[in-house]
Amino acid sequence: MKTILFSILAAAGVFATVSCASSTEANGESATAESAQTGGSYTNITAGNFQKTVNEQEAIVIDVRTPMETAEGVIEGCDMMIDFTSSNFGTEIAKLDKSKAYVIYCRSGGRSASASQYMIDNGFKKVYNLEGGITGWTGNVVKP
Repeated sequence: MKTILFSILAAAGVFATVSCASSTEANGESATAESAQTGGSYTNITAGNFQKTVNEQEAIVIDVRTPMETAEGVIEGCDMMIDFTSSNFGTEIAKLDKSKAYVIYCRSGGRSASASQYMIDNGFKKVYNLEGGITGWTGNVVKP
């Protein structure tokens, strides 16, 4: 019985490791495997490249966390907050100018990756996802 349980847990661990590893490349500079299938891709950026990307691309910074999360603080320079879990997320994104560049972030990078992919799938060309989200952020955090 212990052997069977151990085998199941080991298989689950291998599956989780493989699926997580395939979602981004080790250098963090490419998009998810899903984006390759849709024909577009967003770019992952590190906290160290955040301000450079915002400045060079004249990017609009979007926090996609919930209102409860954003109330605790946002990255200084955040331009707007659009809750990824909200039913009106798609409507709010559709209002944005597709020719502009956007840097997207959330708490740890998962929702912002999904939001970035959503934007790419809906015609946006310059979308950047902050790896590690606000938890990996080393700069200023301010109250909205």
